[in-house]
Amino acid sequence: MTQAWQTHDITNQVPPLTDYNLYATDAALQAAVAAFGARWHANVLHRQGARLGEAEVQAWAETANRHAPELQSFDAQGNRIDRVEFHPSWHALMGLLRGAELQSLPWAHPRDGAMVARTAAYFLHAQNEAGALCPTTMTFASIPVLAKEPTRFASIKDKLLAPQHDPRDVPLAQKHAILIGMGMTEKQGGSDVRTNTTTATDCGDDTFSLVGHKWFFSAPQCDAHLVLARDADSDALSCFFVPRYAPDGRKNAVQVQRLKDKLGNRSNASSEVELQGAYGTRVGAPGRGIPTIIEMATYTRLDCVIGSAAMMRTGVVQAIHHARHRSAFGAKLVDQDLMTTVLADLALESEAATWLAMRLAQAFDAGVSDNDSPCERAWRRIVLPAAKFWVCKRALELAGECMEVWGGNGYVETGPLARLYREAPVNSIWEGSGNVMCLDVLRAMSREPDVAQQWFQWLAERTGSHAVLRAALAQLHGWLAADPATHALRARAIAQQVVLLAQAGLLLEHAPAELAHGFIESRFSNAGGRVYGVMPDTLAVAVQRAWLDRAFLA
Repeated sequence: MTQAWQTHDITNQVPPLTDYNLYATDAALQAAVAAFGARWHANVLHRQGARLGEAEVQAWAETANRHAPELQSFDAQGNRIDRVEFHPSWHALMGLLRGAELQSLPWAHPRDGAMVARTAAYFLHAQNEAGALCPTTMTFASIPVLAKEPTRFASIKDKLLAPQHDPRDVPLAQKHAILIGMGMTEKQGGSDVRTNTTTATDCGDDTFSLVGHKWFFSAPQCDAHLVLARDADSDALSCFFVPRYAPDGRKNAVQVQRLKDKLGNRSNASSEVELQGAYGTRVGAPGRGIPTIIEMATYTRLDCVIGSAAMMRTGVVQAIHHARHRSAFGAKLVDQDLMTTVLADLALESEAATWLAMRLAQAFDAGVSDNDSPCERAWRRIVLPAAKFWVCKRALELAGECMEVWGGNGYVETGPLARLYREAPVNSIWEGSGNVMCLDVLRAMSREPDVAQQWFQWLAERTGSHAVLRAALAQLHGWLAADPATHALRARAIAQQVVLLAQAGLLLEHAPAELAHGFIESRFSNAGGRVYGVMPDTLAVAVQRAWLDRAFLA
């Protein structure tokens, strides 16, 4: 006879965080939506926040990452098909993303605040699952580039803007909705695309034959890719539209060598390919491939900032939820002073990142309106790369701290934080690593000093009454006024100072006063520290607990 032993009762375990509204519980996001002109989208965001918090959608995210995409190189008859098979959960997530029009909203519905509305929705979806956002982002970034080619764009516009997901692997003409990927980097260069060797030979009928390789060919299942290659005649880099299927209906000569075995971003397919005389047509002017790609990269970099800010939000919410339910040493974790300080510091970081991402979105709205200005251009050209550098790096640190709040349960794959931690580094690397971003900040300031000056004026108007911020701004001006030979060595310090000052200015303008002053005291005084939870003694625990109540509304 089998004896049923009861060795213990299960107590003091934290219930899963499910069936909550991601938007309704986020005071900062709601305030930013209103402040930056997208209040008209609030009801939609509320519905999306409720759906994304449901257990079913959370399960899709977990399942899509556990069952990674698989490459099917040949069909049963031996034909080369290079088809990527995804779990149904991936397609369910893609359906949500397309339903929210994250690949097209500002282009499909141009109006004041459209980019802010799209950014808020992207921020919500990125808290659930990040891998499905990659082809969504690339498609979004391709639209303003492709729109400059009226003939081609007319044939695919409705498919790009369609609010449905079409997973079928068929030629462009047969699709209801399409995705666009990117093929830029090669083995020998990475971010240095000027070293690319892929060539494009003119076939004499406005079409080209591309031969070469791509080391990262993002989302090979996409219906077309924008690919950098050298004109065989001029050796200049141009951009080419390379569809998955050639005009005759046969699979294009882009052979997938393998899918990347990535640390995180497991639900998404990234690949290595060889172009073996692939059919393509040029996008943009001959020899202007890099400026064309830079235009795309501006939008993808914005999504990197939004995505990392969303990861921060996910970690903070999970950490606060855990601390509100878990007891140790005779009290709830959230009621213990040191844990309060750690969580409050994390909440400050998250809110500052949220406001920054949303303000950048407002600058993009301005860029397509009659209200554009040098200051708004500075946000796009100077603050954006600095934000990508800083926010993406802070997300990785924050994910590790939130995992530690959970303790051992945070380190196992049955919880959400292990996946978050593996996902966090990708945005620092994708579309230009940290050094590339910091050098871009310097390049933008040197090329457009008048634009930079307008942004510094904006900053001075909002921070001038605070001695510590005046000193930080003076220090930044001093670094920039020094011998230009020293700028590269200080590039990271300069980018960090740009972001922290921008965040301080935004919080002073839009957040509760005590929270803004807490951010300033903890980020600019010597009493603060890079390790989360090292806060000045002047920040009372009661005030910090109020920040937690704001960070995740019960």
